[in-house]
Amino acid sequence: MAFIDLRLTVLSLILAPIFLLVTRRVGAIRRELSTSTQRSLADLTAITQETLSVSGVLLTKTFGRQNEAIDRFGRENERLAGLQVRQQMIGRWFFMIISVFFSIMPALVYWVAGRAIVGGDTVLTIGSIVAFTTLQSRLFMPLGQLLNVHVDIQGALALFDRIFDYLDLTPEITDRPGAVRLDPATVSGRVEYDHVSFRYDSFPEGTTPNGSDDGAEPPLALRDIDFTIEPGQLVALVGPSGAGKTTITYLLPRLYDVTAGAVRIDGHDVRDVTLESLGQIIGFVTQETYLFHSSVRENLLYGKPGATQAELEAAARAAAIHDRIMELPEQYDTVVGERGYKLSGGEKQRLALARVILKDPSILILDEATSALDTHSERLIQAALEPLMEGRTTVAIAHRLSTILAADQILVIDRGQVAERGTHQELLEQDGLYAALYREQFAENVLTGSFGEDLDDLVGDDDIRMVV
Repeated sequence: MAFIDLRLTVLSLILAPIFLLVTRRVGAIRRELSTSTQRSLADLTAITQETLSVSGVLLTKTFGRQNEAIDRFGRENERLAGLQVRQQMIGRWFFMIISVFFSIMPALVYWVAGRAIVGGDTVLTIGSIVAFTTLQSRLFMPLGQLLNVHVDIQGALALFDRIFDYLDLTPEITDRPGAVRLDPATVSGRVEYDHVSFRYDSFPEGTTPNGSDDGAEPPLALRDIDFTIEPGQLVALVGPSGAGKTTITYLLPRLYDVTAGAVRIDGHDVRDVTLESLGQIIGFVTQETYLFHSSVRENLLYGKPGATQAELEAAARAAAIHDRIMELPEQYDTVVGERGYKLSGGEKQRLALARVILKDPSILILDEATSALDTHSERLIQAALEPLMEGRTTVAIAHRLSTILAADQILVIDRGQVAERGTHQELLEQDGLYAALYREQFAENVLTGSFGEDLDDLVGDDDIRMVV
């Protein structure tokens, strides 16, 4: 083009830098809109999952908030639609402007060249002008496509940014170099908490209790926790809500790492043990039972992949759930639904217990496994737990009197510390926090027999007088 006429070449390219700047700005706007669109889509998906889940539907109906749920969904849907329209329109408007500009440029060249020829310019000819505009269109067509591709790429990069935000996350708890693998067949189950202290990484939302983000460290959630569980022993953790009982149990399978001190299994610091082997030797039974949206069989096999049908049935019988499974439409192949909604609370808990029985761990952690169940379900699960705990190292966050009485050691946790320790009788004689909790939480149940156990088998005359 420059060889044909330098003036026309400069005229054709003089606006190119401006369009490059405009392209960058439009691309940035497209990227921001795409990011907002992805966030809005995530919010809409979360609203849908929350509202249409089993618990969400039940909550919405029982509180009569169906219209509010519909309005909430509608508002977020309208917001998402608006963002998507803006995202598409800015690309279309940019493409239209580029197309109009590239369409006008040949006409501008003809006008300028025509005036030059009329003015007596002998360099330009009709043939050279046609050749110039042909070359100009060959240049502008791919250039316009590249500019539009740049804008589209910016929109796509916003999606990749969200993906890489997750891919770039570094796990906080990983295997240390040289971590050892504990053999489940040889683990005796000796557990030691050696002057353990722990704090969470940050306050909720990354702020201090005063609402200022001044980098202050959160207070210790656990302070100087020190106790030992010999193989086969049962230790009961009791204390008020929020005292730190569950946090203590989370340190054993390395769901968190200690801030100070050490947690050991058979003399091995759990931080020096592979996470896989910790998962194999520790069994967890929690109050919040999680079942996959799959069959009973697949949920059980999660505890021991490759287990035979006979092993599944033996575990189910031990958990007092086999008979109920056989009543289901497809028995062990029956799909239990999202989070097991097709089963009752007690049935879900017993199925989860069967999964742990099938796993046959060396160490068992019971986190208030029966606290949310009715008396009948509680009795069934307790009957299944007793043989499971026998001869197995067990840490139980207990609210049931029979579990506490059977404990080799009771630890009373208060404000992240071991406030008292001893047997049931020893702690009652101390007349401290445990005795107060005992009188408050168990007196009515013991005197009325609502635990479903014989009072004389649970407590002696001294205990009854203590309650009264």
